[in-house]
Amino acid sequence: MWAEGVLLLHLAFILFAVFGGALAARWRWMPLVHLPAAAWAIFIELTGRICPLTDLENYLRLRAGQTGYTESFVQHYLLAVIYPAGLTRELQWLLAATVVVVNIAIYAWLVLRRPARPRDV
Repeated sequence: MWAEGVLLLHLAFILFAVFGGALAARWRWMPLVHLPAAAWAIFIELTGRICPLTDLENYLRLRAGQTGYTESFVQHYLLAVIYPAGLTRELQWLLAATVVVVNIAIYAWLVLRRPARPRDV
């Protein structure tokens, strides 16, 4: 049960890292939380490391008598759906680039949609 909770938290984190910038349209403080999360996701993908949430989920599964998995969360749960051939370093770079591009687009949209402030004359 706890492992499934970590799994859902991990999925929520990934979605937040990719699309969380859109929440800044509602809450001006959101970039203070979102940008470090997106940076962490990009770092994990670019360095080929495994997220600590994957280790925590595996630990909880092993404690519950289930089997863990050796690959990353993305490889184990999402890759089979998105990229059936398997995760390569090139795909990891592509995933990181996707996070960057989506977030640049979201933040550019936020900046461009703000009304211009009147200039002092």
